[in-house]
Amino acid sequence: MTLHGRDAELKELTELVDGPEGRVGVLVRGEAGIGKSALVAAAAAAASVAGTRVLRTTGAEAEQDLAYAGLHQLLHPVRTGVAGLPAPQRTALETALGLAEGPEPSAYLVGLAALTLLADTAAAKPVLVIAEDAHWLDRASADVLAFVARRIETEPVALLVTLRDGSGPLLDAGLAPMPLDRLPDDAAAELLDSVAPRLDPMVRTRLLAESAGHPLALTELPAAVADLDVLDPVLPLTERLERTFASRVATLPQATRAALLVAALNETGSIAETLAATGVVLGTPVEPDVLSPAVDARLVEFVVGCVSFRHPLMRSAIPAAATLGDRRRAQLALAETVREQPDRRAWHQARAAAGPDETVAAALETAADRARRRGGAAAAIAALEQAARLSEDPDARADRWLRAAELAVESGRRETAERLVREARNGPLSARRKATASQLLSGFEDGVREDPARIGELAALAESVAADGQDDAATRILWGAAMRCFWAEPGATARRTLLDVAAGLPISDDDPRLIAVAAYVAPFERGTAVLEQLRVLAGATGADPETDRYLGSASLQVGAFDLAARFSTAAVPGLRAQGRLGLLPRALAVQAWSRVRLGDLAGAAPSAAEAVRLAQETGQPFMGGLALAVQAEIAALRGDHKQASALADEAERAGLAAGARPVLATVQLARGLVASSEGRYEDAFADLRRLLDPADPAYQLALRAYCVTELTEAAVRAGQTGAMREILAELEPLGAVSEAPALHIGLRYARAVLAPKETAEDLFTAASQADLSGWPAERGRIHLAFGEWLRRQRRVVESRAHLRTARETFDALGLTAWAERARRELRSAGESSPNRSPDARDKLTPHELSIAQLAAEGLTNREIGQRLYLSHRTVGTHLHRIFPKLGVSSRAELADAVQALGD
Repeated sequence: MTLHGRDAELKELTELVDGPEGRVGVLVRGEAGIGKSALVAAAAAAASVAGTRVLRTTGAEAEQDLAYAGLHQLLHPVRTGVAGLPAPQRTALETALGLAEGPEPSAYLVGLAALTLLADTAAAKPVLVIAEDAHWLDRASADVLAFVARRIETEPVALLVTLRDGSGPLLDAGLAPMPLDRLPDDAAAELLDSVAPRLDPMVRTRLLAESAGHPLALTELPAAVADLDVLDPVLPLTERLERTFASRVATLPQATRAALLVAALNETGSIAETLAATGVVLGTPVEPDVLSPAVDARLVEFVVGCVSFRHPLMRSAIPAAATLGDRRRAQLALAETVREQPDRRAWHQARAAAGPDETVAAALETAADRARRRGGAAAAIAALEQAARLSEDPDARADRWLRAAELAVESGRRETAERLVREARNGPLSARRKATASQLLSGFEDGVREDPARIGELAALAESVAADGQDDAATRILWGAAMRCFWAEPGATARRTLLDVAAGLPISDDDPRLIAVAAYVAPFERGTAVLEQLRVLAGATGADPETDRYLGSASLQVGAFDLAARFSTAAVPGLRAQGRLGLLPRALAVQAWSRVRLGDLAGAAPSAAEAVRLAQETGQPFMGGLALAVQAEIAALRGDHKQASALADEAERAGLAAGARPVLATVQLARGLVASSEGRYEDAFADLRRLLDPADPAYQLALRAYCVTELTEAAVRAGQTGAMREILAELEPLGAVSEAPALHIGLRYARAVLAPKETAEDLFTAASQADLSGWPAERGRIHLAFGEWLRRQRRVVESRAHLRTARETFDALGLTAWAERARRELRSAGESSPNRSPDARDKLTPHELSIAQLAAEGLTNREIGQRLYLSHRTVGTHLHRIFPKLGVSSRAELADAVQALGD
């Protein structure tokens, strides 16, 4: 195969085929007819020669609304391998592809199943996945391919995707871009001469000028030189090409034209279906040779029982040139032909509808339900949209718009959801539907970008909805408003209004949702009551991961980081198993934030890293920013100040985009830790004090009270004890009304450190003897401060025991900055310290540490892959790298090495 002017592209694709391992793939982008298919054909041929297995799928405009149609086509040749998948993945994939009935599968479980199946297939020989015309793939299939592309690490699997210029889920999937431009003049002339070697020089010159280096034009327009009108320079090139193709159709027999129209409108390409529907249109059966004139005209070709158009522009030109009546008859004929396939039948009937048709609308609504059960949210949305347009009853129309909008919200498609809600509001809405429309869009980004005044509006809406007897809807609206109190600061009046609305709901006070609402809205005023309820519920974790997730968040609000870590840790496995990757980064971020505060850096690091990755993948920039800020805090505590500062800057950019207060507060906490560790105590005090200033964007009502220890330490060393005493006086009233553990730990520390000599020892003793089980970092800091105080009082021998305890605690936790400070104090107290030996925390990346921890628990590679949404081959490769890093040769030894982290 000769491709003119594409030597560089061919070289890159040949390298991809020759060594796919370690390379994700290539995304070929360009306008219609630019030569994408020719490049793919060359790559496929090279792959076959190299012994690589080629799996391919091609997007078709008519299949865009059929969930997982593209994935079905891709995996059909390896379908026997589905039986060997782990049960949850097998069930999800079989349900998605319509091979079995089952509960609605998570799109991410379907993606993991596809990844595992491809990795298993690649174990025998390398695999090249080709997805042509990805802009026409159904959204569910495109999402799966993007999911797979993001997770290919060491598998001998590569992706080759073609896409017209535009947007789509595959653009940010990590594929190397390969933009295709038009051919240079010399290559264009060579191509034209190869397809039409004996052109009249004047015609050749005009064709080269009109084609402007467009490969398809150069190969197809020569056949139209007799009709120079086709080369009208006013028309865009694709329109000229479509006119060229339409002119070929016009000369064909009437029966052939009818068959071509049916084939162009049929999403499967099946010759049998095309012939059957054509027979319905013509009123008489037809044979395959009815399409022979179209083959001779180089419009279509036969490929294994299918009729295939030689180019998508040829396919689109035929319906465009047909009359409305002809298109409608063809659609109805196809609906009759596929009557045993209700979803396809409904769509063909819908495309043939001349106006509102409740029967067809109901059929589309049923098709949407089936698509949703298979996990095809995009297909369900499209079916509900069309059903709404065909609805005769205004209430049914509004319900369908709103159901489609709800699915769009769940899928994270904000623009689609906003458009659908606008459509619903164009007609009359009942009070219930108005409430639904108002509440739907509030789920995006927890309302971070909205005016805080919106919180009061949601409170009023929840109250009115509750008055109509819709308690569950009212609770959902109230929960959405409460979450906004975490990201933004609505003021005391709005918070009181939310509490009043919550109190008026006929729901039990121990309902987890209301507990979480109280924690978010009034973390101190309601803190003690919330803590009592959380401690009771902590004994029943694991029943519902979503409940555990928001109870973990509630625990964070009231300063119970031990409970926050417990609830979120319980939530993570369930959210993984259910494939709820939208909620998973939220639970992971809370888990990481809490574990850092507790000093568990080994547990926090992989959670934070995964939260960042999944938040980016699922379009949650502020949750990703929060996890980045936690990573900055981890780096600061480990003494990696350069990395901490870089991460803090990145997180700040995410938080400043809409004033996400928890992100900015955590950024300032990380910066304060860096400054303190570097001895810049004035800077540290300034950084941390921002959290307490209501006018500062880093102010967050709850989090401001949970860094008292760091603030006090910086204040004392910066000579700001007077300012710190004023701050302490402002915080003491909060401690009087709330039992928030983190607040009281900080207050005890501050009282002792700021106390005069006469009372300091008693306060230090009380602080060190408080119940700090589960709070090892705080225990270490109390001992460090007590030891420092004793040494300053010249009680050197007594100081050593406290300083030694602090050093050993910080070494065990990997808190390098504080461990070094304890060592310095011990040296000043006349005692040397052994050097800390690097452990797994220093040798492994957070990703590797997560894999090592799961392997140490006894999980197999497949089980680890299911937990982390990786292929088992990738897990195996990581373990091969982890073992020598830790100096172990077996999983038993690995377990000992990882166990040492908690000792």
